[in-house]
Amino acid sequence: MTTTTVKPKSTMSALSLVYCGMFAALMMIGANITSFVPFLVVGGVPITLQTFFAVLSGLILGSRLGAISMTVYMFVGLAGAPVFAKFNGGFGAILLPTFGFILSYILVAYVVGKIVEKNGSLRSYVFASLFGMTINYLIGTNWMYAAYKLWAAAPDVFTYKVAWAWMIPPLPKDIILSVLAGIFGHRMYKVLKVRRTT
Repeated sequence: MTTTTVKPKSTMSALSLVYCGMFAALMMIGANITSFVPFLVVGGVPITLQTFFAVLSGLILGSRLGAISMTVYMFVGLAGAPVFAKFNGGFGAILLPTFGFILSYILVAYVVGKIVEKNGSLRSYVFASLFGMTINYLIGTNWMYAAYKLWAAAPDVFTYKVAWAWMIPPLPKDIILSVLAGIFGHRMYKVLKVRRTT
């Protein structure tokens, strides 16, 4: 007579999938804050909570699961669901000047997760958060500049310096939120005890 046992790993994997779905949903909510507060759009760039949640996904879920949750968010939007900023969605979003920020969230979550997987101190969490924000700005701003220059018909006065100048208004907010994400993520990981390697 044989018996079948259920391995704990499968339960943890199911829970991890729930967390991935949760962060994808949080990204959808954070992306559309500007739809309710229109003045948070500066120079055509929506000031959202997406960077905060992308960073937090890497801190709590780890590199693999964090990147998966951000990938799910991106593909749900590309499939047509209105989950991007201003309730945009569809494959055409790839041509939006701000799509680089969306694409960067996958790498942000992965890199942030890798950093805290190697060092679980509070200082490491805060550093990882700020580093993730930097990645978001670098990829997003360069994509935006290229988009405006190549296919989005930018005016002649639009330069690389102007592109970065547009990023100054949301910078203080993102720095503060990144630090808070580091502190909050450090505490929440200990509470949730997500199995990052599953």
